[in-house]
Amino acid sequence: MTLFLTSSPTLVRGGALNPANGFADALRAAVRPDASALFVTSEPGDPAFTAAVSTALRTALEGAGLRFSTFAALGGGEGAEQAAKLVSAADFIILSGGHVPTENRFFHAVQLRAAMQGFAGTVLGISAGSMNSAETVYAQPELPGESIDPDYRRFLPGLGLTRKMLLPHYQETRGLTLDGRRLFEDITYPDSMGREFFAIPDGSYLFSADGEERFFGTTYRIADGKAEQIQ
Repeated sequence: MTLFLTSSPTLVRGGALNPANGFADALRAAVRPDASALFVTSEPGDPAFTAAVSTALRTALEGAGLRFSTFAALGGGEGAEQAAKLVSAADFIILSGGHVPTENRFFHAVQLRAAMQGFAGTVLGISAGSMNSAETVYAQPELPGESIDPDYRRFLPGLGLTRKMLLPHYQETRGLTLDGRRLFEDITYPDSMGREFFAIPDGSYLFSADGEERFFGTTYRIADGKAEQIQ
């Protein structure tokens, strides 16, 4: 399996594929010609969202020179058996961005982790899709009320494609406040005690192939209440 776990794969969300840090070239090289693609939604039950996002991404990918024999969607109406069939027929799987806990629940509902065991193709993670690829997912609070909700689960079981817990869109989120507190200094830094997160801006990504992982582009490591730029 080859992984591209991105913050955002496009220059502007919904725009052309981002060439920064060799991303577009590396993805073209990894995805075989006329691949069978599968887009996995983050919003089950919202077919308009799935259609709009998958169509925009296909346009960006084809604009960068990739070609697909099929481009299917796992949109939320499927059971685990049908999801497994869609995964087994795919060479290239795209994990959509969205709300991390919502997407995580959907992945578990269709048993996506089990379906992807032994998958030998290429996976493109986008934002929440990249986050949910981890063995343990850090579901950084995002919506109002989540950081102060005692029932909100910040650590979730993921797909197990990597052990690295990613935080995307760092160029946008690093200065945000949520529920009257600073998102990173007051919420995420305390959550990093005894753990490590990797924050990446759009244009950066985690690449994995043959058991080797490497970050491309600007990357920050957040661990034990501190952040440092590691490249």
